[in-house]
Amino acid sequence: MFSRTCRLCACDLVRQPILHYPRMPKSAQNFPTADSLADDQPVDLNIVQCQQCGLVQLDNEPVSYFREVIRASAFSAEMAAYRRRQFAEFIERYALQNQNIIEIGCGRGEYLSLLEAAGVNGFGLEYAEDSVRHCLQFGLKVQRGYIEHLGYSLDHAPFSAFFMFNFLEHLPEPLIVLKTIAGHLTDGAVGMVEAPNFDMMLRENQFTEFVTDHLCYFTSDSLRLLLGLSGFEVLECREIWDDYILSATVRKRKTVDVGGFNRAHQALRKELNTYIDRFGAGNVAIWGAGHQALAVMALTGLDGKIKYVVDSAPFKQNKLTPGTHLPIVSPPVFFQDSKDASIDALIIMAAGYSDEVAAIVKQNAAKPLSLAILRASGLECL
Repeated sequence: MFSRTCRLCACDLVRQPILHYPRMPKSAQNFPTADSLADDQPVDLNIVQCQQCGLVQLDNEPVSYFREVIRASAFSAEMAAYRRRQFAEFIERYALQNQNIIEIGCGRGEYLSLLEAAGVNGFGLEYAEDSVRHCLQFGLKVQRGYIEHLGYSLDHAPFSAFFMFNFLEHLPEPLIVLKTIAGHLTDGAVGMVEAPNFDMMLRENQFTEFVTDHLCYFTSDSLRLLLGLSGFEVLECREIWDDYILSATVRKRKTVDVGGFNRAHQALRKELNTYIDRFGAGNVAIWGAGHQALAVMALTGLDGKIKYVVDSAPFKQNKLTPGTHLPIVSPPVFFQDSKDASIDALIIMAAGYSDEVAAIVKQNAAKPLSLAILRASGLECL
């Protein structure tokens, strides 16, 4: 898993590190004993920044236990009290009482038990076998595993909310993990993601915060970017816990509502065809071969009903409209036809030039024509 591409955007990384720290501890956990010192060799940390997305990250292999969550701070009474308040406020704000939630990287259930006590139906995902066994012994519902790929399946899905506390920075492929989580959430589900605050590290020159265990160093901007690319809308991102932690509240991004497009499409189709049927097929022309006019012709079934399309651009004339294959003529041809042939009506689809075209037609047409302009609101008969 040696990283040669950015862990956020997959862009090729510049190999020259922005920082190089030699002889750093091999890991922040699994402390050696006197008998295991020979296996505890220091490592060099290469800290690089992606020139594409800006994420600062280690260009090192992850520690052997990166899939596991180990929390020393969870035993702090102050932290436990803070989490109780935080969970109660979050659950009330988003009406999560009795809803299914999941904590990704739940460790030994320190926070999961607090979430359950706060009134949700809690589930956890944890890789460490001993931690999972501990959770199960205390009645917590925990699945053993780690999200390795987009096809990974979470038991008991879908969930109304998810939590991830200081686990994101350990992940070699955080985008895959977050996208997979999003795929197991209900529509409009919310979440809370927390990671060490690199903005604070920069402000305070906290060089000692670099650690082999942490592969990614998120600013507010890079965390927002990652969450956005993963399918979430970031509702809030703030600094907590003496500014050491970035805490982001997110909502699963909803599919955009295109019902209005469909209704407008059907209404315009009906309106145009009703107008053209008044004059009969072949007795109506269209002025304008811009992209919007071409789309209207294609989407409202006008091919076969329109005699031709008029356009003042020479490079379009004597050619056919894409898709609908209607002939395109010049304005002089149209004005001559208005004198000699059976054109009775003209629909102007020239966007911001429509009123100007209408004035030209009124001035130059050899006989009175029924004129209509296609506006954003529909067909306007002149």
